[in-house]
Amino acid sequence: MHILAGQGNPGAKYAGNRHNLGFMVLDRIAADHGFGPWKSRFQSEASEGTLQTANGPVKLLLLKPQTYYNESGRAAGEAARFYKLSPEDVTVFHDEIDLAPGRLRVKRGGGHSGNNGIRSMLAHLSPEVRRIRLGVGHPGDKSLVMPYVLADFAKAEKDWVEALLDACSRALPLLFEGNEDRYQSEVMRLAPAPKRDPKQTS
Repeated sequence: MHILAGQGNPGAKYAGNRHNLGFMVLDRIAADHGFGPWKSRFQSEASEGTLQTANGPVKLLLLKPQTYYNESGRAAGEAARFYKLSPEDVTVFHDEIDLAPGRLRVKRGGGHSGNNGIRSMLAHLSPEVRRIRLGVGHPGDKSLVMPYVLADFAKAEKDWVEALLDACSRALPLLFEGNEDRYQSEVMRLAPAPKRDPKQTS
């Protein structure tokens, strides 16, 4: 069993927010790979399924914590303890303001860089959880970050968001074939996004 956790806030009010990009990825994975219905478990919406990889089938639990973004680690930690999983068996998809829109980076270790949801994940699990950082860009000033991430994606962003969701889902088997770098490069091949300053808004 491996847990894929998304970062986001519960409810329709937040569904289209930049902060909910992690939830959006899990919704796409569940739909594309034929996962079971979402059910309430581990203070989360949870969906189980099997992913076919070159190394054989991998059983996955998708988790959308309903504890709100900043406490998401409580839910993921509860599920990991229930299945007696190590931190290496947990992958977290989350929005990242320090990456340009549409860019993706895989990371293990290191700090939370001010992201309170990741702070919670690291506290309840370990810094060794695998993090899939999904670039949403930066509004340019620290005081603008919260309203920016709690706002919906602009219409002009829909194309790259859709491409990134599709690529994250299509390339997913690579994440479980022992090559995180290949997953990262395949997502960027399927959904090319320019490397630029995250604070460059256009």
